[in-house]
Amino acid sequence: MLRRFLIALFLFAPLLLHSQATATHKDPTSFHAYDPARDAAQDIQQAVAEAGRTHRRVLMEIGGNWCSWCRYFEEFYANHPDLRELRDKNYVLVRVNFSEENKNEAVIGKYGKVTGYPHIFVLDGDGKLLHSEDTSELEQGRGYSETAMKTFLEKWAPRT
Repeated sequence: MLRRFLIALFLFAPLLLHSQATATHKDPTSFHAYDPARDAAQDIQQAVAEAGRTHRRVLMEIGGNWCSWCRYFEEFYANHPDLRELRDKNYVLVRVNFSEENKNEAVIGKYGKVTGYPHIFVLDGDGKLLHSEDTSELEQGRGYSETAMKTFLEKWAPRT
């Protein structure tokens, strides 16, 4: 019995070790999409200028590195290159940090109430608020709905 166990261990150990080494466990401390040191007002101003120049809209994501759903949001775009391309074609992305280090309340407050994170504001090329989106409406299970996200991105994209 012990001999069979050792043989099985010898045969399957490399597979086990390989699957452990290649597993995609995300280290929560490695997520740094939001920078509390950034000047949010300046970032938004630059995004609006770029959106106006390139005939796109601004997609302002409010969140923080502490936020698991913000991480899911980032992973969603990484796993859906077609939707990332749709986003980048039609929007200038700007992330605004909300954390204990920097709540950016004055900047965020100009656009409306945020009830959860991440939260999305859509601005036009002049900086006018067009839409405020609670991203829980885009969720599906422990992630985001591909259909809902595509519908959202297409609905708020600039008209050509």
